[in-house]
Amino acid sequence: MGRCPGNFPRSAQCHQLNMQGMKPNLLAAFSLGHFANDMVPIGMYILIPAFGTALGLSPAEIGLLFMIHSLGGSLAFLPAGMLADHVANRGVILATTFFWVGFGYLFASFSDGFWPFAFLIAIAAMGDAAWHPIATGVLAQMHKGRRAYALGVHAIGGNLAEIVALPGAGLLLVMWDWRVAIQVLVIPTFLVGVLFIFIQHKVPRHVNSQPTRADFEDIWRIWTTRVGLRVIGIFITYNMGLFAIITMTPLFLSQNQGFGWLQTALAMAFMMLFGALAQPATGKLSDRVGRRPLIVAGNAVAAVAAFVAWSSTSIVLTLIALGVALTVLVAIRSVLLAAAVDHAGGREGTSLGLAFAFMDGFAASAAVLAGWVGRDDLSNAFLLASGFSLVAVIFSMALPKPKLVAVDSAAPGD
Repeated sequence: MGRCPGNFPRSAQCHQLNMQGMKPNLLAAFSLGHFANDMVPIGMYILIPAFGTALGLSPAEIGLLFMIHSLGGSLAFLPAGMLADHVANRGVILATTFFWVGFGYLFASFSDGFWPFAFLIAIAAMGDAAWHPIATGVLAQMHKGRRAYALGVHAIGGNLAEIVALPGAGLLLVMWDWRVAIQVLVIPTFLVGVLFIFIQHKVPRHVNSQPTRADFEDIWRIWTTRVGLRVIGIFITYNMGLFAIITMTPLFLSQNQGFGWLQTALAMAFMMLFGALAQPATGKLSDRVGRRPLIVAGNAVAAVAAFVAWSSTSIVLTLIALGVALTVLVAIRSVLLAAAVDHAGGREGTSLGLAFAFMDGFAASAAVLAGWVGRDDLSNAFLLASGFSLVAVIFSMALPKPKLVAVDSAAPGD
């Protein structure tokens, strides 16, 4: 199973056999790759505030660092997504991303000053960004009947990175400093990169082609419709709510509540744990009942929880509310990605590249806005997040149901 019959290595039958034969291995390998590539980018949720605190930066300046970091990655999302749809040997590109990420952040650990650090982490983020639409595009093509489930399994790797990298970064900050923390966190990235050199040939080959003007016209036509713009609106406002919470919570806990970096990192990791574990389940559920109900419910719960976090005077209640908000927002991420592919009806890599670009690119401005509204009280960032999630609910409610429902039937062996 998985080998080409006869002398027809490029036949459609061979392609189908290869994809079916590799599904179990690729799900595990891609989840591991996601974990390794995301280790330092996730650690940046703690390391950027630590870097900013060491340099005496304001919350808005720290938010600007977060925005530059995310904008760097967003520049790579769409080109990488198009590579996923047009380049034959995607395994080589995936293997390359680990070394791009590893060396980029390693060089950043030796930088001094705001702008050299900002530039280098943005370059490194491009490598991490390139991984996502290619890997998820391959999985979406292989598991057409269970897209959200496959994307949810892939997402486990990234969310496990949150659980490992955040406490790891906090502990390293206690023992050393932000430089050493980065240098240690890149080690798994390099190790898995070496592993992918040996397994990259197992990634199903794609028909090699070049993007045409018709491809760009199709993309423009699909995403500039009324429904397409609403889907984009959901991506942006959803991630702006998530980003406002995830970037300002470390500062809120360390500056307003007197938490140490290790305590802050552990709190962040714990708050994200349940959302990480829930992604495959929410993805599988949305494959059955449709994307819209989960997107609406997730953003609605997050809006209420973020409002409670802002209004509460109890640190325990605030932590619980933030935990609920992060849980539901993280849990529905794979559902939104599957909705992007559903809406586009094909070009999985390009569609996911666009989704990532809108979620992590345009939405990165939320970090600066959250820092600005939190200049007097960092908890104001949670009120801002509540507003963004509420707008995402409004966009979601305006969508026609069929557009966000998975329509592919399960493929044999899926």
